[in-house]
Amino acid sequence: MTTLRIGTRRSVLATTQSEQVAALVRDRLGVDTELVEVTTEGDRSQAAGTPLPQSPTTGVFVSALRDALLAGEVDLAVHSLKDLPTYPQEGVTLAAVPGREDPRDVVVARDGLTLGELPVGSKVGTGSPRRAAQLHALGLGLDVVGIRGNVDTRIGKVRAGEVDAVVLARAGLARIGRLDEVSEVLDPLQMLPAPGQGALAVEARTGDPLVELLAALDDPATHAAVVAERTALATLEGGCSAPIGALAEVVEGEEGPELWLRATVLSDDGTLAVRRSASTPLPTITDRDAAAALGASLAQELLDEGADQLRSAPEATSSPAAPTAGSTEVHNA
Repeated sequence: MTTLRIGTRRSVLATTQSEQVAALVRDRLGVDTELVEVTTEGDRSQAAGTPLPQSPTTGVFVSALRDALLAGEVDLAVHSLKDLPTYPQEGVTLAAVPGREDPRDVVVARDGLTLGELPVGSKVGTGSPRRAAQLHALGLGLDVVGIRGNVDTRIGKVRAGEVDAVVLARAGLARIGRLDEVSEVLDPLQMLPAPGQGALAVEARTGDPLVELLAALDDPATHAAVVAERTALATLEGGCSAPIGALAEVVEGEEGPELWLRATVLSDDGTLAVRRSASTPLPTITDRDAAAALGASLAQELLDEGADQLRSAPEATSSPAAPTAGSTEVHNA
């Protein structure tokens, strides 16, 4: 093995993320690396201004990289983990999930304002149905508008006065060194992130000896957390464009590590939401079966509470209530 070819999308954020993985490869495996840029269907639809929910499949930022991997054009591929479809791809193995960046969402607003400081009717841009639903659920009277484009494009719309604010993933801004533009970091009680947000996925060809070597890049706590989140997503069958948020973290309990998971499903307009939280002990930090069981169990409880009925939710009159550990609620958000 002389040089490992790392497949990456062409954007500044994607190449920055891939270079971070490349640095881990060089440091932990002692192998030289080369970035190979690949244009994905998601990049093409984004350039054309096509909204993601109208794209033909989930994983629109992923398939071209996987094709290059399977064709032997690259040795491994790096993705934002939240972009990965929840169903498996034949011939491809998730070899490592490196340590996660802060998964929370952030606001970039004119004049450094927070969401609560923006006047009623202010335009807030996002391309995510999950973010849009949760923005509506805050009840601040904001005008949530759809936008597409990379970080520069979205923040540029604020600077140009086209929107008053945009909501983005903190992890992306951290990786490209632009946290100074953040007006507000949103607490997960206000906005749960997308499953896998802030984490990276390193994929290799199934059966390639490289899979075992890449395990040296894996962060077990991050991997367990995203397994729980993505299993919940898969069970809910929401796909990457559904208004579903989930966040898991490993904490130290009295008898060893525990995994805590919170998840929410909202109607598209944010008027109704089902939330649930739960935890499970992890016999070992690498016990992904326990993580998957937690995600599946929590998601099934959400479905039992009517989560699958919320996409076109009828008008409801109950009052919002803050979720507590192990609790479920369906309410006006």
